[in-house]
Amino acid sequence: MKSIFDFIIEPKKNRYNNTTKVGDKDLILNTEIFNHQYVSREAVIKHLPLAIDTDLKVGDEIIVHHNVFRRWHDIRGKEKNSRSFLDENTYCVKQDQIYSYNRNKCGWKTLNGFCFVKPIKSNDNFTTEKEKSLVGIMKYMDPLLKKYNISEGDLVGFTPNSEWEFVIDDQIMYCMKSNDIVIKYELDRNEEEYNSRWAQGN
Repeated sequence: MKSIFDFIIEPKKNRYNNTTKVGDKDLILNTEIFNHQYVSREAVIKHLPLAIDTDLKVGDEIIVHHNVFRRWHDIRGKEKNSRSFLDENTYCVKQDQIYSYNRNKCGWKTLNGFCFVKPIKSNDNFTTEKEKSLVGIMKYMDPLLKKYNISEGDLVGFTPNSEWEFVIDDQIMYCMKSNDIVIKYELDRNEEEYNSRWAQGN
C-alpha cells in the first residue's frame, strides 16, 4: 500500500498510552477516549509518499499530531476514528503532521519548522504554578535556528499559546513552530527541568 501524498504509518505500540505498571499489574490511568493527554503520538513509517521528496525513511520512529490515533464521539454519541484511520494498525498522515523522527535509535531529530522545548520549574514563591511560563530549555532543535545562534541546551522564550504538550521518552516536551521562539536568555545556572509525574511510565 502506497499513497501519492501521504505517509502510511502504524502506532509504535498502541493508539493510547493510558496504562502504567504497578508491580506486575497494569493500572488504567484514564478511560476517556477523547482526552488528548493519553493519546499516543509515537508511530513508525510503513510507506513513503510517491510524490514527495523527503529525508524520512521506512522504519523511522516518528512523533505525530495528537489527533492521528485519537477516537471521538459525534453528536449522536457514536464512536469515530480520525480522518487518518485506515485500520487499527494503518494510518495516513500529511508531512506537516510529523514533527520529529528517530532513526535506528540514534536520537530525536526535528523536521524543519518545528522544535521541542523542555519546561523548567518555577522559582516564583508567589504562585502555585509548578513550571515557569513561556520559558524552557531547547531540547530538540530545528537546524534552521542555528543561524540565530540558538543551540540545544539554551534557555529560550516562546509566544503564548504556541506550545503543544507531548511526552517523549517519559519526559514532557513542548512542541512548537520554530518561529514561535522569540528570545534567547543567558542561563542563570539554576534552572531545573520540570516533569509531571503523570508523564512518567506512559
